[in-house]
Amino acid sequence: MPESAPTWITVLAPWEFYPSVALMSLLAITLYLCGLRRLRESGRPIGFARSLSFFVGVAITYAVLHTKFDYYAQYLFFAHRLQHLVLHHLGPFFIALAAPWSVLAAGLPQRLRDINYRALPGAGLIVWSYRVLQFPPLAAFLFVGIIFFWLTPSIHFYAMLDLKLYHLMNWSMFLDGLLFWWLILNPSPQQGPSFGWRIIILLAIMVPQILLGAYITLSESTLYDIYAICGRAFPIAPEADQMVGGVVTWIPPAMMSAIAILVMLSYIRRQDLVGARPSGALSSAA
Repeated sequence: MPESAPTWITVLAPWEFYPSVALMSLLAITLYLCGLRRLRESGRPIGFARSLSFFVGVAITYAVLHTKFDYYAQYLFFAHRLQHLVLHHLGPFFIALAAPWSVLAAGLPQRLRDINYRALPGAGLIVWSYRVLQFPPLAAFLFVGIIFFWLTPSIHFYAMLDLKLYHLMNWSMFLDGLLFWWLILNPSPQQGPSFGWRIIILLAIMVPQILLGAYITLSESTLYDIYAICGRAFPIAPEADQMVGGVVTWIPPAMMSAIAILVMLSYIRRQDLVGARPSGALSSAA
């Protein structure tokens, strides 16, 4: 009998059930909704755009990890690159743009909110590690370096064969993306580099990603044999699969940097307006 046409249930159902993905997604959404309610009750409501950005980020991250899309990502190179585009760029970008940390903290039970986390054993090491990872030159190097690392053909070969290594690859891409985009999109000018330096960082990470994407796209040899060995989900030529995957590595990440630069310019404009407000008020009063 011919295979029945896919339905929304078969597409959205997990290809393989990963408790970590399901629990983390459910926990994030539950905490955020509880935090929204508590902040609204205390007279500090969160804007719709911020909330939408957070939910979009969580939803698309879940979609590429825990639906049938994960199957295609394991058996098509261009689908794998789309998966990592979401995990490393789009998902973390939307989550960081929402600046959700205060909302998530407000969603915690009261007894957890009352804990002095800085006094817990190992807290100092965690804070120190976070500051090291958020050192701008290192953060930019890791953001680009992790893409090059997992796309090294020999490393990519084993990562796609070993399920534990495959999960490590995906989680490392997401966590690194979250750290980097929070460094860039943090709306506070007092935390992290200045907005001008953030623009320079965004321009700097553009170049190596463009070069890598162009190399994969224009390569005359097949770089990733694993998809020929394990078989492709669709009957697509290896050259076409690699070329489309290279384009996904080449163009969308550069566009993400351009979009982030526009966000930085909006931050700078808002900062200038806030700085000019007192003098404007004095002029009008005179």
